[in-house]
Amino acid sequence: MTTTLKGLKVLDFSTLLPGPFATLYLADLGAEVIHIESPTRPDLIRLLPPYANGQATAHSYLNRNKQSIALNLKDPQSIELIKQKITEYDIVIEQFRPGVMQRLGLDYATLAALNPRLIYCSITGYGQTGSYKDKAGHDINYLALSGIAGHSGRQDSGPPPMGIQIADVAGGSLHAVIGILAAVVEREQSGLGQYIDISMTDCVATLNNMAAAATLAGNTKQYPQQSHLNGGTFYDYYQTQDGRYLSIGSLEPQFMSGLAQILDLPLLGEKGASFDPLDQQVVKQAIQEKIKSKTFAEWTTIFAQQDVCVEPVLNLDEALHSTLAQERQWVVEVPLDEASQHTETQLACPIRFSRSKTEYLYVGQHLGTGKW
Repeated sequence: MTTTLKGLKVLDFSTLLPGPFATLYLADLGAEVIHIESPTRPDLIRLLPPYANGQATAHSYLNRNKQSIALNLKDPQSIELIKQKITEYDIVIEQFRPGVMQRLGLDYATLAALNPRLIYCSITGYGQTGSYKDKAGHDINYLALSGIAGHSGRQDSGPPPMGIQIADVAGGSLHAVIGILAAVVEREQSGLGQYIDISMTDCVATLNNMAAAATLAGNTKQYPQQSHLNGGTFYDYYQTQDGRYLSIGSLEPQFMSGLAQILDLPLLGEKGASFDPLDQQVVKQAIQEKIKSKTFAEWTTIFAQQDVCVEPVLNLDEALHSTLAQERQWVVEVPLDEASQHTETQLACPIRFSRSKTEYLYVGQHLGTGKW
């Protein structure tokens, strides 16, 4: 078995989360990734607690399978070294603000003149053009401007602070991987690389998908707890007797009917499919009263035997040690380095191939210890 991206070589100038998560996927799938880092201003991910095996756990995970090369990009000799080696590489990923790489002499036009096959991806908050291009931002800002936060959460408490970085990862990282691999396929036809402009806000805005379709073509404005999937119906979370939660997604008739029988709640069968907000309010209140009557463990046992789209809300530790996680191999042991017998427990790459493999060579390495 071999890896799907064996032979692709990547220069990664990114830090923090969006770029490194994108190159983590490329590295797990077999690409050779060289992570270029400053010798004096370390990636803040290296400093983020908690720590294990002498390093930040986030760094060890996000920079798995990558070599770390320390270069001062303000030193002309470092720039010249990169230019000398750029013909060996297929892909460049960078995450600076627009114009920074041009000032350093490492912009796409300069490097593509040396290597016309180069695929060059820039990940920024707001893209390379427009009035927002030079503004600073974080995940919470991109979710706010994309409209996602505006129709999420509760009407009385507003948008929720999420437990993950949706715009950074689903907007930035994953769209960058899609764009890069699409450009790799196109290069097989044209023989040429190209420039990819990834705006995390542009990309996360597309995750509105169905809600945006309703707004744009259906002229239906979106608000929290208004639609079928954002709390406007009984498709929601419900608190148990002991303060835990269940997720109930029993929208289809057969699941709705099954849930109504389990809860002994004929009202659900009668009004569960109604589009009337008042009907839904009555149904949700009735479901909540039923769910409050038993503990989390009791409901988990009951619904484990039923196929009605009801599942317990697990905390992360429970999820990572669940039967599902074990069966689907969510977790993997990764060597600390190429020669080490010791390992660190990390999330596995979730992509499964019938013939190809994923690689777990070593965790993220100490600054500047890579070979180039």
